[in-house]
Amino acid sequence: MAMPEKAFPVSWDQFHRDARALAWRLASANGRWKAIVCITRGGLVPAAVIARELGIRLIETVCVASYHDYTEQGELKILKEISPALLEDEGRDILIVDDLTDTGKTAAIVRAMVPKAHFATVYAKPKGRPLVDTFITEVSQDTWIYFPWDMGFSYQKPIAEREPH
Repeated sequence: MAMPEKAFPVSWDQFHRDARALAWRLASANGRWKAIVCITRGGLVPAAVIARELGIRLIETVCVASYHDYTEQGELKILKEISPALLEDEGRDILIVDDLTDTGKTAAIVRAMVPKAHFATVYAKPKGRPLVDTFITEVSQDTWIYFPWDMGFSYQKPIAEREPH
């Protein structure tokens, strides 16, 4: 798979640092979160880091399928909804966590389920940014983020040996 012109590869170390930075911001946003609702699959890793850092034991998932072939966002489908107990009071004191908000389509669906919840992502793109309350890094809309769980180790040619563009 060739990298697009605007690629942002994220290592495990970088992602862990960014997820912990998000936890620091969230620690001052609310004294006590009742639960984390993570958007699967991308929200699972940052939710684990944030839950550890903030001492949150109740972790729920909402499963929304959107990226069908990793090149364009297809039709959104809810595969698993949030448990009814966490929907009470429109999600007040609930923390929604995802790795990224891209177009904002997934975020809009989940935010509609729990409109009073606090929405946090590690990364945000301009179209999705208005839907999140807290994030760490904004990247341009045309940048593809390569998360560490999507990558494998491989040999990289030295720059001097690569063909010029």
